[in-house]
Amino acid sequence: MRFKRIELETGLKTFIVVLDADEEAFSTLAGFASVQGLAAASVTAIGAFESATVGWFNFSTHSYDEILVAEQCEVLSLLGDIAVGDNGQASLHLHTVLGLRDGTTRGGHFLQGIVHPTLEATIVETPTELRRRHRKDLGIALIDL
Repeated sequence: MRFKRIELETGLKTFIVVLDADEEAFSTLAGFASVQGLAAASVTAIGAFESATVGWFNFSTHSYDEILVAEQCEVLSLLGDIAVGDNGQASLHLHTVLGLRDGTTRGGHFLQGIVHPTLEATIVETPTELRRRHRKDLGIALIDL
């Protein structure tokens, strides 16, 4: 992974983060956010994965039904946010749409993706801290305003 930090006149940080082949995207982005001390940010990315897993949240089981994409796929869109989780660490909430060879798509909550050949992300800090708290009634963590 390589990155470049861009300072804005507002003092907010913008990062261009480029992931390399064979890196696992979700954990790499989460680690980057923690190291940079990002308490609130938005994330967008494009690129490709050799394989990925997305999730569909099942409210009856309070867990994600995993959808494995076991083939090369284009990251048509990856977007979401970063907040501080209950454990004090960066908590990412990302969704993605993946394009397959035959033109169909798979999408959902982004759980995992092995980069191939690259993933190019833009992370833009927001001017406040956001806290993501686990909601027992829903079984998921959501931003608590």
